[in-house]
Amino acid sequence: MNETKYETAMAELQDIVGKMENDELDIDSLATQLKRAQNLIKLCKDKLTKTDEEIKKILAAGDKEQINP
Repeated sequence: MNETKYETAMAELQDIVGKMENDELDIDSLATQLKRAQNLIKLCKDKLTKTDEEIKKILAAGDKEQINP
């Protein structure tokens, strides 16, 4: 499976938002682009949540090592 990187997803999302703000999307592609934007937002939120959890685990493990060397 080819996983989209956070930075790539954010860039695509910014592109879609820019097109929406500048009225560059026709009515036929607006719904499709809005659905894509929703998927990108979910992907980014999921990646941020996963990364936050991983960082907390790493920091907790580091704290335990400092307490019990």
